[in-house]
Amino acid sequence: MAEEALGLRARKKRQTASRIWRSALDLCLERGFDKVSVAEIAAAADVSKMTVFNYFGTKEDVLLGPMEEHVADAADAVRGRGPGESAVDALRRQFLARVAGRDPSIGLSDDPRLLQMRRLISDTPALARRTLIFQMRGVELLADVLAEETGDRLLAGVAAQQLVAARDAVILENHRRLLAGDRAEDMADDCAALAERAFDLVEKGLQGYPKSA
Repeated sequence: MAEEALGLRARKKRQTASRIWRSALDLCLERGFDKVSVAEIAAAADVSKMTVFNYFGTKEDVLLGPMEEHVADAADAVRGRGPGESAVDALRRQFLARVAGRDPSIGLSDDPRLLQMRRLISDTPALARRTLIFQMRGVELLADVLAEETGDRLLAGVAAQQLVAARDAVILENHRRLLAGDRAEDMADDCAALAERAFDLVEKGLQGYPKSA
């Protein structure tokens, strides 16, 4: 019973967070990010202002919460890779699995709200800056994992920058095509092929760095 109750609470929290996000997006699309207050978001979502801050630290976090959940993806892939697998191969495997699953986190979703969110980020400097911070944090987390393993912080930082840049270049191309009107399903094969090319290019530079024991 306790596990069932915990599952119900978790689902309700996710539903509340999703309702707040949808309300915030609708308001910001209608009036612009800077002209919408947290109090107005709370009212539209039928929650208190304090509830919004309990779920999200800032107004930017309300909109970018789904994106922040993926900040540690690269670090997690490398940390959890199999014996003898390089960092490049770990990220490649993770990314191709998400291509196969048509994962929205890599830009393979036709959900209109996600496309609207992408346009809003492009049009809003505060949101664009926050996404850049997420990217930098992702690089830092990956560099931490590589540095712990190799003991070389400088090379770990160089490798992390290259790995994340290769992955994000493919994601940006997905977003570009979606905004141009392409369908996610039609893009999947091209996305997989582009990811292979991008990671192959990085692999040539890193030369298998680092192989896990």
